[in-house]
Amino acid sequence: MTSKSNLTSAEMGKIWAAYAGNSMGKCVISYYLNHVQDTDIEKILKYALRLTETYMEEIKSIFKHANFPIPVGFTDDDVNVEAPRLYKDDFYLYYLQYIGKAGVSIYSAAIPIVTRKDIKDFFVRCLNDSVKLIVDVQDVLKAKGKLMNAPIISTPKEVDFVKKQSFLHGYLGEVRPLHGLEIAHLFDNLNNDITSKALIIGFRQGVRHKQVRNFLERGEAINKKHIEKLSNKLTEDNLPSPSLIDHLVTTSTTPPFSDKLMVFHKIDMFSMKIREYANGASLNGRRDIGALYARCLLDVSLYVEDGANIMIDHGWMEQPPEAVDRDKLSTKE
Repeated sequence: MTSKSNLTSAEMGKIWAAYAGNSMGKCVISYYLNHVQDTDIEKILKYALRLTETYMEEIKSIFKHANFPIPVGFTDDDVNVEAPRLYKDDFYLYYLQYIGKAGVSIYSAAIPIVTRKDIKDFFVRCLNDSVKLIVDVQDVLKAKGKLMNAPIISTPKEVDFVKKQSFLHGYLGEVRPLHGLEIAHLFDNLNNDITSKALIIGFRQGVRHKQVRNFLERGEAINKKHIEKLSNKLTEDNLPSPSLIDHLVTTSTTPPFSDKLMVFHKIDMFSMKIREYANGASLNGRRDIGALYARCLLDVSLYVEDGANIMIDHGWMEQPPEAVDRDKLSTKE
């Protein structure tokens, strides 16, 4: 039986990242809870906050038994819950929808590569909790008439098979309509970009450092460009796109979050875009859409790198667990 003090590199890395992400989530959701009026939304926010607090305590316990230093992550110094309201109640639902999808993506990726039973069980529970969060959020959005469903398309009359290479075209010649998987991922990526854009508008209104302000403005511009390009693909087939939610940002200019948290959050959201754009590209069959996802991936990858450089410049980036530098050891006098 594996000793509980032995952590593999995968287990160290995944748990370390989970702690950082949940410490950030705790700060953000705590602030939202201080400015919520709708009781249904408040209930889900409380559930989400309870998850972050529970996960952090469990991860601390795992690290303590492994003599692993507890990461700093984000603390009360990174949030001012008394700052004026920055977002309206409905925004919290769209934000929690994003949080749920991010959780499913992160935790499902961890399960196949961790081997210690207690840690695997931890991530399985995190995955199930994230699914429940998504379902609860969707139920409330649907009850309020604010759930953005993917477009409806005609039901096929019979089973058919692709007969021509033109199925793959996208620029010239015969271009087929979008198929269901292409529509689904275009719509889902649009939802992510729309939530990201609204969040970043609020962040930008209260940013302190000029370098961070420029970074956030660039992020908003990328969101705007991607929303336009992805929407155009749906419009070409007379399909609707999800609506913008920028109107759910208030006019407050008092920052509830530290610049460190805002930069990290945008790195986190754009890192999720890398995963989701790649998912869309992997299930796509048209060359033009594949090329579009490739351009979007390049945009977000460069943005994430620039965000990491800002974190390093300001001394905000914690060192993740890494392998031993054997070359450095061999040259040490």
